[in-house]
Amino acid sequence: MAVMTSTRVQQSGPVLPTEEDEVAAEGSELLGGPVGRHALLGFTWWTPVRVVALVALGLFALGMVQKIPCYNGGWFFGANAQYTHACYSDIPHLFQGRGFADGLVPYFDRLNGDMEYLEYPVLTGVFMEVASWLTPGGDDLVHREQVYWLVNSGMLMICAVVLAVCVSRTHRRRPWDGLLVALAPAAALTATINWDLLAVALTAVAMLLWSRKRSFGFGVLLGLATAAKLYPVLLLGPVLLLCWRTGRWREFGKALGGTAAAWLLVNLPVILLAPDGWAKFYTFSQERGVDFGSFWLILSQRLSSPPSTDTINTLATLLMVLACALLAVLTLTAPRRPRFAQLAFLVVAAFILTNKVYSPQYVLWLVPLAALARPRWRDFLIWQAGEVLYFLGIWLYLAYTSGGKGAMGLSQEGYHLAILCHLLTTLYLCAVVVRDILLPERDPVRASGDDDPSGGVLDGAPDLHVYGRAARPPQHSGEIYTDWGKGPEERPESFTDEERERRA
Repeated sequence: MAVMTSTRVQQSGPVLPTEEDEVAAEGSELLGGPVGRHALLGFTWWTPVRVVALVALGLFALGMVQKIPCYNGGWFFGANAQYTHACYSDIPHLFQGRGFADGLVPYFDRLNGDMEYLEYPVLTGVFMEVASWLTPGGDDLVHREQVYWLVNSGMLMICAVVLAVCVSRTHRRRPWDGLLVALAPAAALTATINWDLLAVALTAVAMLLWSRKRSFGFGVLLGLATAAKLYPVLLLGPVLLLCWRTGRWREFGKALGGTAAAWLLVNLPVILLAPDGWAKFYTFSQERGVDFGSFWLILSQRLSSPPSTDTINTLATLLMVLACALLAVLTLTAPRRPRFAQLAFLVVAAFILTNKVYSPQYVLWLVPLAALARPRWRDFLIWQAGEVLYFLGIWLYLAYTSGGKGAMGLSQEGYHLAILCHLLTTLYLCAVVVRDILLPERDPVRASGDDDPSGGVLDGAPDLHVYGRAARPPQHSGEIYTDWGKGPEERPESFTDEERERRA
């Protein structure tokens, strides 16, 4: 254990991606080229946040347009058409399949079939129910399903704009990083497949509050996000590790308390009044077998004796625990404290990579975290290319398996390649983020002079608990260098002989 100080180099003014990112500079040629030295930044109506919001609206609308073949009949009159056109969505199918068309109340009323109750977390169930209230009645079920999808899409569009705006405002000096979210092709393709955008938007609001040093508010929004989808609770892990390194236990307590309070506020009424319906999501997640998109599926389909669901549950849990342990070691031994967004991305990516199912819309979980953790267009687009390939791969595989003899699409081997594209590009982005942690001078955010803009109370905070080589900084000219908050150009190993003599 060592006591170390950290000084943040104060900077002012926005960071322009066209000045620090070659891909952004090249791409800007479509709009007239990089920003010039005489540009009036911040003095027009077209502020970065407004531009990001409008771009997010435009891309979301294009994603809706991509679903037109299904809207015009693919969801209802041809099961294979929704796969060949890659426009599948759970939303219209579950309108009737989960009882919303019949006015059933989620968690309280049993469904027809083997599901018994709605298998979604409570806040997502509320979202689905509100959309059903806004859907008009009538005898034409096909038309009602279409309207239900449109209503949900409108509500999810609001979530998409909230998400992009929050990412744009989380790093105060880097508002243009929100364009990574707004222009993410995989996000546009998957936004209306399911209801994940609700949890993703709430998580983005939570991270914005954390960056503004509102620890309890962060916890409240994270609790609401966890009530909509399980993965957001994983962000408490990075908060715990970073508060451990900096000794900010009070802030972690506020975050944990806010999360627990908000989650209980949403879930407790349903737990007390409809315990069986509430528990369905958790029992379903535990009991479901290996499903699409995971490397477990590749193993199960290639092994002559595939492991049981219980075995895979155990192995997936052990792998996730191992990944968390490695992240803890990385956090407490890194030469400079990792940024919150970096650890948030890594822990959610670890969950996705080890999970027994990967639905195409799960990419939404990582998009804002990737934009904050590694705001570089090249790496982001490499990862997005893998996700788009997987998006196409799963629908072509389903077209092949459900279309009968002679159906066009991807065979099992082709689908396995699509899964590998998703896994390898996600691992690539993880590797780049880990490299940035181990070599902070390679981190785009810190290279521009910031410490941890999304870290809130952690931004510029001194380190109190550090282990390994980072706890024993190098000595130069009789002085011990303890300021890991400085950039590489300010470290003793980069000093000239004259500078070292002057400091001595």
